[in-house]
Amino acid sequence: MIPVELILLALAPLFLGFIAWEWFSSRKLTPARYRWQDSAANAVLALLHQGSDMLALLLLMPFFIWLHQYRLFEIELSAGNIAIAFLLQDFLYYWFHRASHHVRWLWASHVTHHSSRLMNFSTALRQSLTYPLSGMWLFWTPMILLGFAPTLVFAVVVLNLAFQFFVHTQAVKKLGMLEWVFNTPSHHRVHHACNARYIDKNFAGVLIIWDRLFGTFVPEQDDDPCRYGITDDFNSDNPLLITFYEWRRMLSDGRQSKSGKQLLTVMFGAPKRQSVTGEEGRGYDSVET
Repeated sequence: MIPVELILLALAPLFLGFIAWEWFSSRKLTPARYRWQDSAANAVLALLHQGSDMLALLLLMPFFIWLHQYRLFEIELSAGNIAIAFLLQDFLYYWFHRASHHVRWLWASHVTHHSSRLMNFSTALRQSLTYPLSGMWLFWTPMILLGFAPTLVFAVVVLNLAFQFFVHTQAVKKLGMLEWVFNTPSHHRVHHACNARYIDKNFAGVLIIWDRLFGTFVPEQDDDPCRYGITDDFNSDNPLLITFYEWRRMLSDGRQSKSGKQLLTVMFGAPKRQSVTGEEGRGYDSVET
């Protein structure tokens, strides 16, 4: 098995090939689907994210191995158990992703991914190096306690994220019957949109069935084209500004807190909605104290 931390790097040539194809095939379209500054920022953010993930995995793996000794079951490596692990991790990813839109501490990392005004394959690379700090890894610990080996758990996590690369595009329209079961480019365009009807919908990783089951599914509508980005008046190609945008705002709000309860609300409460565009969205004003 390829080491977990190298799976995405091994897939990098495939990802770059799809980016090159999409850019070339869309270069004459208006409005443009690519800006070199945006794509360069996405590439730098991807490298920073990959580096922080590799470091976090190196530091945290001893903890995961220690935690695994308290597992409830002995789960052997088999095709059936790998399929179960993939399904369970996708279910947990749905809840991680949903929480990332409703808990400010998690959103501070996730906002990086939503901050681009464009939607193309390179947008999938736009990730935050602060995910280990915000605690994404905590959502996979139930699998380790159940009995899945830590290396298998994180291999499945990486494969789930690799699948999601391919839903970041405008080049693919709706896919018929596949739309009922799988996360598709159409479903994920909705997720990245800041239109009022699309905000905080379609949290799927691989399977859209979780959104259908838990009431967060909205189909893409031809009469309401997706507008991408967050509703804050924020648009930057600086990787560091993109990464720490919400962390800085949260720190500022925290300093103004007058009690421990207010500080906890700033950090872990639902992010306050922004009204810059006149509609509710994934932009956030300072939390009132």
